Amino acid sequence: MAGERQARLADRIRVILAERLEKGLRDPRLGFVTITDVRVSGDLQHASVFYTVLGTDEEREDSGKALASATGLLRKEVGKQLSIRLVPTLEFIADALPENAGHIAELLREARERDAHVSKLAEGAIHAGDADPYHHDEDEES
Repeated sequence: MAGERQARLADRIRVILAERLEKGLRDPRLGFVTITDVRVSGDLQHASVFYTVLGTDEEREDSGKALASATGLLRKEVGKQLSIRLVPTLEFIADALPENAGHIAELLREARERDAHVSKLAEGAIHAGDADPYHHDEDEES
């Protein structure tokens, strides 16, 4: 039951923050930010907000600074829209999603190249032993 409440609160915070960021902040450092996940502590007092920024490393760093300086404003916005007694503190954490996605894409490319190489090697290959290496019961009857 408590986990369900955490999940509902986390989802609601994610929506509120995403809508607020879509409207924009008065901070030129803020880039194109996407809220990827929100996790609320068991006591509902703290929310870890994971985000990604589309752009360069510098744009990601600047957006992180902009979010950190706007934390109070964003927490106030969350409190205004939620009907709870204590508004959780917000902690913005850069999500490593883009870096991980790039690494995964590179690994998949390497795997495709290796598969193509193995397929090419296997084209003219023949079996080292019998075509059917399995023992069959019919062989014993004769």
